[in-house]
Amino acid sequence: MEEEIEFLLDSLVEDMEKPASHLDKALLKLRAGRANPSMLEGVAVEYYGSVVKLTQVANINTPDARTLFVQPFEKGMIGPIEKAILNGNLGFNPQNNGEMIIINIPPLTEDRRRELVRMAKAEGEDAKVGIRAIRKNGMDEAKRLEKDGLSEDSRKAFEDDVQKMVDKYIAIVDSKVATKEDEIMKV
Repeated sequence: MEEEIEFLLDSLVEDMEKPASHLDKALLKLRAGRANPSMLEGVAVEYYGSVVKLTQVANINTPDARTLFVQPFEKGMIGPIEKAILNGNLGFNPQNNGEMIIINIPPLTEDRRRELVRMAKAEGEDAKVGIRAIRKNGMDEAKRLEKDGLSEDSRKAFEDDVQKMVDKYIAIVDSKVATKEDEIMKV
């Protein structure tokens, strides 16, 4: 029975890592004033009849903190890439120089910064909801194990361990969101 509890705790830790790592990816997409290739991660381009990610048809570089260069592997893809960036509703105005697309990242306004902070907090809250759902699954599993012969003391100890894990991961999420908030609000 103890082995089953250890296995269950390990699997809950793995499950709680998923919302935390998803939060990292979501926060990367929120731009904090600096140019970053991940800003264009959600852009899809039509390429010979199929829709592919921008990174599959072009290189994305950041020569400085306010500029993105998108250099297509084929010159004929400049038009479709430019159109895809415009249709991505990212607030960017791409410029085409015939060989590559240049995107100047405008400085963030105070309103936009606050909106990005709200979005970061919403992503953090989504991660917390995911962690709490995993806690509920763990608690349900503990009750099932108690019916299968686990002592009440062992169940309570297991539930305490699960709650400690939940508190730890929620603190990690809060820390990540606070760091991103500081990054966004820094002028």
